[in-house]
Amino acid sequence: MVSNALPVLAGLVAALMAALVLWPLRQQGRRGFMLGVLALGVVGACLYVLVGDPRAARMQPAPSVATLRDGVSALQQALERDPQRADGWALLGRSQSELGNTAAAAEAFARAVALAPDDAGVLVEAAQARAQADAGKQFDDTAMDWLQQARRLAPDAERASWLLGIALRQRGKNAEAADVWSSLLPRLEPGAAQALQAQIAIAREAAGQATDAPALLQVRVHLPASLAQGDWPASTQVFVLARAVGGPPMPVAARKLPLADFPATVGLGDDDSPMPTAPLSAHAEVEVLARISRSGSANRSEGDLQSDVVRVKLPHDSVVELRFP
Repeated sequence: MVSNALPVLAGLVAALMAALVLWPLRQQGRRGFMLGVLALGVVGACLYVLVGDPRAARMQPAPSVATLRDGVSALQQALERDPQRADGWALLGRSQSELGNTAAAAEAFARAVALAPDDAGVLVEAAQARAQADAGKQFDDTAMDWLQQARRLAPDAERASWLLGIALRQRGKNAEAADVWSSLLPRLEPGAAQALQAQIAIAREAAGQATDAPALLQVRVHLPASLAQGDWPASTQVFVLARAVGGPPMPVAARKLPLADFPATVGLGDDDSPMPTAPLSAHAEVEVLARISRSGSANRSEGDLQSDVVRVKLPHDSVVELRFP
């Protein structure tokens, strides 16, 4: 574990040293200064990975930590001379957090927020540092305000939404937390989305809400008048599908029911979406159809019957009528 953390530590030490070396460049603009710091930090980490000896580091980790502490001390002195650098305070906050100095990290990030109140990334880091410094690891009103401001500035900020959901749950606002987390689902990878959906379900249950997503489409399937159910095997299934307009054949929502249940009205909602990252509710318009599968397989095969395709806009209030040619 120590060897895995040391490249990060080396990069952070290099960034601290770079901040001190390049500090005179701050007057030429924040962009050049931060690019220089970042570049040297990355170089430091890469050099460690290429030439460092993890075994030696495991035997003598103290010098690296001591070097980081020296860098923090030097950065603090530089900030005393020029305290108007939000990026310097943020770097100090990250360094103090790496050293486990949670109170000092929270204080440094608070200084950064005061100087850069419109920096969404700094707001999120500051809110998290403030919660970590709290004895109960709670997000107080100030931390909540910072997270909400970060989401206003950067609506797609995933970390801000995740932490805000945690803060809301800490306050018993479970329904609000579930709504905030639900907004993240379309932007997450499938594995992460499934894990978050589990947390959303827990939050909705705590709020006394039904965990099943409401139906967004009501679809009435009319069987062909010529269809004799006795001619179809017991394995026959009816698939009711919604798919993206002009998109791939994979449905964005699907239900499967036995042929014997039809004619019937079927509801389609986000719970019927095979991909959590692309729920039915994420689409403004879909194509709706039904398919009668003799084999019961989701894959289309010879002998299946398919209904006419109906294009509808979401949300759709009336019942979608599907008929077979």
